[in-house]
This record gives sequence, C-alpha cells and structure tokens, in this order.
Amino acid sequence: MSTSAEEYQPVRVEAELDEPLSRWLWAVKWLLLIPHHIALTALGLGLLVATVLALPAIFVTGRYPRWLFAYSTGVLRWAWRVAYYSYGALATDRYPPFTLRAAPDYPARLYIDRPAHLPRGPGLLLSRLRAFPQLLLVVLIALVFRLVWWIGGLSAVLALAALTILILSSPAATLLRTGHYPRRQFRGLVAFDRWVIQVLAYLFFLTDALPPLRPESTGRRSGRLWNRLRHRPPRRHAPAVSAR
Repeated sequence: MSTSAEEYQPVRVEAELDEPLSRWLWAVKWLLLIPHHIALTALGLGLLVATVLALPAIFVTGRYPRWLFAYSTGVLRWAWRVAYYSYGALATDRYPPFTLRAAPDYPARLYIDRPAHLPRGPGLLLSRLRAFPQLLLVVLIALVFRLVWWIGGLSAVLALAALTILILSSPAATLLRTGHYPRRQFRGLVAFDRWVIQVLAYLFFLTDALPPLRPESTGRRSGRLWNRLRHRPPRRHAPAVSAR
C-alpha cells in the first residue's frame, strides 16, 4: 500500500483512494449533491451559532462545551466527506452519508480532539491572530475563485474556457481518459484539503494547535514516512492509496 500521511495530532484528516472509480460520474456529482448542499447550508449557519454560543464559555472557563464541540466537529466532518466525494478530491464514488457522526468505513474521515484547555479572556481572541497568514491565504484563494466565477459570468466563452481548464487540470481528465486516478495529484489535493480543515478548526476554536503556514509544511517529510513516499510499489499493481 502506498500511503501519504502528515502527523497533525489534534486534527486528523484521513483519506483513502477508493478505486475503481467511474470515468463519467464526476460530471453529474454536482447534481447528486444538491441535498447535501442544502443540508450543509443550514448546518453551516448552525456552526456559526454554535461558535457564538461557545465563546462565552471558552472565554470564562477555557473549555469548549462538549455538545457544541461535537456539533461543530460533525459539521466539518460532513463537509469533508462531501468535498472528498465531489470536486475537492473526486477520490470516491461512494455517496457520503447524511450524518454528523464519524463514519469509520467511509474513505474520508475527520477526527478532532477536544482540547483540554483553550486560552481564556482576551488571550482567546488574540491567539487567533497567530493564524492571520493562513487566513489571508485562504481568503486570497477564495477571491481568485470568485473572480474567475465573476469573469465567467460576463461571457459564455470565458465561462466555457474556465470550465475546460478546471476539468483538464483536475483528476476528472485522467479518469475520463484512462479510468485511473492520478496518484500524485491525489496527495496534493488531500494535502490542500487537510490544510484548509486545520485552518478552519483553529479559527472556530476547535483546537489550539496552530496549523502549518501552508499545505504539507509541518517539516515531517523525513524518516520512515519520506522513505515510503520515495519507494512506492510499482504502478502496474494498482496499489491502494491513502492519506491520513
């Protein structure tokens, strides 16, 4: 088995490349996920409310209320499964379950340890400023996507060009052409998704562990992990690929 893993203990994002994958299903996943997007819109609003409700308790006691923590973690877990099935990775054709709870048998999993202590008082809000560079990068990426969307809305030709570039640069092109998922791209996509989840978990006070400045910048690419990445099994055996 060829694996890709980055140790980030408080926020553990796990993923397994769930082959075989359909050559064409990616083209209609956006339609199949409409019920999930409706649910996540409501759940996302609930996440904001849960964060507001938890702030006074964290501010005074340094502890995130357990039931609110379980809900907030569940929303991120749900969103991660949907992103993994859809265009955040396209690495599974198994329809994501409608649940906030962990699904150990699903190829995309998220576990966040409830912190024993968080900063109290003004230090709570000031501590989030440590993630300003990461937040700025996330905002810039979102603005780029928004700009592309806006430009595409001005012209059908530009919209078609943007869609074509997106498809050709995503795993969809390789799936359509060969029926196999590009493994190097899998590791890159999961690394980016993992980093986004780490940043969100930190900003929503679900962990006090500062995320890395950029994807896969934790400085742990040495040792046995790096050796495993360098000595992958031959591609002809079509090994399973996972990222944890």
